[in-house]
Amino acid sequence: MDNNEGNNSSKAHQVEAMFDDIARHYDFLNHFLSLGTDRLWRRRAIKIIGRNIKPDQILDVATGTGDLAIAALRLNPAKVTGIDISEKMLELGRKKISDRGLDSKIELLKGDSEAIPFNDETFDAAMCAFGVRNFSSPLKGLTEIFRVMRHGGMIMVLEFSKPSYFPVKQLYFFYFKRILPLMGRVISGDAKAYTYLPESVMAFPEGDRFTEILSEAGFSGCEFKRLSGGIATIYYAFKN
Repeated sequence: MDNNEGNNSSKAHQVEAMFDDIARHYDFLNHFLSLGTDRLWRRRAIKIIGRNIKPDQILDVATGTGDLAIAALRLNPAKVTGIDISEKMLELGRKKISDRGLDSKIELLKGDSEAIPFNDETFDAAMCAFGVRNFSSPLKGLTEIFRVMRHGGMIMVLEFSKPSYFPVKQLYFFYFKRILPLMGRVISGDAKAYTYLPESVMAFPEGDRFTEILSEAGFSGCEFKRLSGGIATIYYAFKN
């Protein structure tokens, strides 16, 4: 194992443990700390998929507790399959899906973005909300997603980004670096997880750099749309 492989494996285990620890507070904190905006972002992201393709089989990578998978049912697919490395998050997601009577439409499985447990060309669409920045290697994860997608398929990635305009930029950085870690620690009892969040966003290769990584993974027609003054960004591309 080379140093990169060792580092990637270490990050994967750290991310898995962190999300296992905060799983029971995850949904509440997502909605509370984004003032409910995360729901609107997911709906926008799903609409972009629907404007471009009509997917039958959808893969939701880093599905967490399944919010994006549930939102994707607006596209009327035959099935949505979600994968995540955190079993605790998946347990909560399965209960949420079962409570809504959606077991026949959504399946959540434990799986790693860098070793997706499906054959080549299985899915019409792949999506990932707030998860790519947690990949040990974004390029390796996106290349795996490309492998399991059918030709003519579409990938959609929703991620936090860094606004660049006054006063959104100043307010955002204050909130993200000061308020969010404090509130996350008070509610979840995990200071590390909500310190990791802003750090991971700051390190994420956003905008044109991320579309370059999508292209390196094999995708074409890469585009992105900023949301809420640049607080989040939707990226999408295709497998021709």
